[in-house]
Amino acid sequence: MTFRLGCAVWAYKDWIGELFPPGSRATDFLPLYSRRFTSVEGNTTFYSIPDPATVQRWAAATPAGFKFCPKLPRSLTHQGALAPMLPQTRDFLQRMQGLGDRLGCVFAQLPPRYSPAALEDLSQFLVGFPHPEVALGIEVRHLDWFQPIHAERLNQLLARFGVARVLLDTRPIYECEDDPQRESERRKPRVPLQPVVTAPFTVIRYISHPDRQLNQPYLNGWASQVQTWLQQGQEIYFFVHCPIESHSPGTARWFQHQLEQQFIPVPPLPWDSVDPPTSQLSLF
Repeated sequence: MTFRLGCAVWAYKDWIGELFPPGSRATDFLPLYSRRFTSVEGNTTFYSIPDPATVQRWAAATPAGFKFCPKLPRSLTHQGALAPMLPQTRDFLQRMQGLGDRLGCVFAQLPPRYSPAALEDLSQFLVGFPHPEVALGIEVRHLDWFQPIHAERLNQLLARFGVARVLLDTRPIYECEDDPQRESERRKPRVPLQPVVTAPFTVIRYISHPDRQLNQPYLNGWASQVQTWLQQGQEIYFFVHCPIESHSPGTARWFQHQLEQQFIPVPPLPWDSVDPPTSQLSLF
């Protein structure tokens, strides 16, 4: 499977009635989610590190082929330099080995204060990365990383180690007329989109607009990009977020159907086999 689709989390009670059947309990969410999508962005590990038994339960609750993409904990990525955190990173990665073949990529979301001045620190972190067999992605947010000279140096560094540059696409929530983040406690950063490939896989974090129609031009562009990268042999993780999270699963499914309608060779979405879509959902 070279294209995987999912959301930022698997447990969200407002998905009951659309993604989850009525009456679903919180303990049902992961088994239900993993039988509708093929991957999940492990946002939960950003805030706390699960114990080994929890990691093993996650793996046992999901079908073969499903992938978790856990985020490195903020206690590792948001304390300053990365290289001094290599021992703790090793411990975290060892904990994630409990996912077995359910482990997809791991990625580090670096804070806005982590600037190109820290390039040598990032290089040392990648040199010492404790589990080189684990697919790693890096997301940068300091705006200087997007300047040509710094972007080139970053991309070269990541490519040298086979590390993906995580692509954050916030255009829908900033370029449309209304601001869907007005009620959000944590606003997504407004960073330029630079769709580059630095590894055999790529991670797209698409921040969708709650008005589904407003996403159409952006997802049209992503459909073309996905087709190009699949033809080049890339493995793609595509995660749909939304400031109003209840909209994320439907928008992700909508994108899947656009890919299918354009005959882009993506695997079927498991959700469609357990809950056939309406014709209205299928039309983009």
